[in-house]
Amino acid sequence: MIQHLKMLAFAAVSTVGCLATNAFAQSTGPIGVASPYVSIENEAQPKLIVDPVPLARGLAIGIVWIQYRVENVHVVPVFGAGAVNVSPRVGHLHVHMDDLPWGWVEASDNNTISVAGLPPGQHKMLIELVNAQHRVFPGCTECSQTVTFTMPAGASHSH
Repeated sequence: MIQHLKMLAFAAVSTVGCLATNAFAQSTGPIGVASPYVSIENEAQPKLIVDPVPLARGLAIGIVWIQYRVENVHVVPVFGAGAVNVSPRVGHLHVHMDDLPWGWVEASDNNTISVAGLPPGQHKMLIELVNAQHRVFPGCTECSQTVTFTMPAGASHSH
């Protein structure tokens, strides 16, 4: 009986060791996203990619859904001077509608900006990828994107 228990214990330890070895041997390269656990030297410039066309299903019910993604930055609600030099890089979005002097912060990283209640007609949304101090990343030519769209007449925010 004791010999049998020793064999079971050995098999369990061997299996765990094998699994641990395989886990460490696997590469995350195909994932294409920086791990938040490891600093990155010489990070590539951040990039904002915005779909220039709002989702039609939203417009039909009076809501503008603009999809976006970012590269080389984690969108998180982290702010202040201390976060500017964090690696991997962190930031968030600033969103402005129709050249109004105010806007809002989008830091949820759900990859869709949602706006309801706009009147029918043409609108313009400026989306900026900014650092923890609310400034467009220095030297980033792809961190500001503008989407122009038309809110259809008769669309209502009824859902």
